[in-house]
Amino acid sequence: MAPHIAGAGHDVVGLDTGYFREAQLGSAPFSDFRTIVKDVRLVTRADLDGIDAVIHLAGLSNDALGEISRRVTFDINHRATMRLAALCKAAGISRFVYASSCSIYGKSSADIVDESSPFDPQTDYAVCKMLDERELSDLADDTFSPTFLRNATAYGASPRMRFDLVVNNLAALAWTTNRIAMVSDGTPWRPIVHVLDICRAFSAALEAPREAVHDRVFNVGRTDENYQIRDIAAAIAQVFPNCQVSFGKTDPDQRSYRVSFDRVATELPGFSCEWDLIKGATQLRQLYEQTGMSEDIFRHRPFTRIRQLQHLLSTAQIDSEFYWAKSVGSPHAAELAQHA
Repeated sequence: MAPHIAGAGHDVVGLDTGYFREAQLGSAPFSDFRTIVKDVRLVTRADLDGIDAVIHLAGLSNDALGEISRRVTFDINHRATMRLAALCKAAGISRFVYASSCSIYGKSSADIVDESSPFDPQTDYAVCKMLDERELSDLADDTFSPTFLRNATAYGASPRMRFDLVVNNLAALAWTTNRIAMVSDGTPWRPIVHVLDICRAFSAALEAPREAVHDRVFNVGRTDENYQIRDIAAAIAQVFPNCQVSFGKTDPDQRSYRVSFDRVATELPGFSCEWDLIKGATQLRQLYEQTGMSEDIFRHRPFTRIRQLQHLLSTAQIDSEFYWAKSVGSPHAAELAQHA
């Protein structure tokens, strides 16, 4: 996101607590901008000085993380979001572009859902997205203009790589093992969207006329990029030769939804998706080739959100509230002092 927004001519200030800073695959991430190293729960009014707009991406981003602590997930993903929004509104920051998720549609019985469809969140992550949208919308007025981008399931190459996303995971399995062996039957539907198209959507929302995006919701993706999981696996196998694909008989994951992306294609000024599954899988294969990615790297904990958080907890680098431990010389010393 940062290099994309900076490349569009904007000055960027990042804020990140650094849980996943080890998750580097390939070239180092773009870093030619100021970064505030701080937990989103500890943002102050002073941190927002000079800021004109906020892109809010922060949170525990994997559904399974809620199983570690539902309370902490709610604290970070919901309470901290609303606290940040209130600070932004008080500081006169009118543009607030919020990263929501198509996962709030949950297990839908409709053939296809759109922005007006009912919610059926199946996870704590999705429940927080639903609550954030509702309460942020309540803050909307002439001085505060939130926009909600409900992203499809992300995929694609990134310097801070994630392998707990379905396309990235299956492509990595294909590369490192020549096999995609699924325990599920692969029948649930998922919409997918490339991370660079997500970046382009956020940039478009920042730059759009206020009346086009004020207190509005946009599903972000392409309608023709709704797939059953088994079809994603088959497409990836086309890009990774000699890859064998197999499926199980059941699927414990109850989420299944197909999403319409007609609104974002027609009503978000300057935006259209540029990536599709085959193009994205090819990009992933090129990344794995360039970095010589091994199975050990693929399995390394920083690239999987829940494993990395469990590691930080088990080694007491973060406490039960997910704050960094109070250690001498910690790069988070200022954050910890404020928390104390």
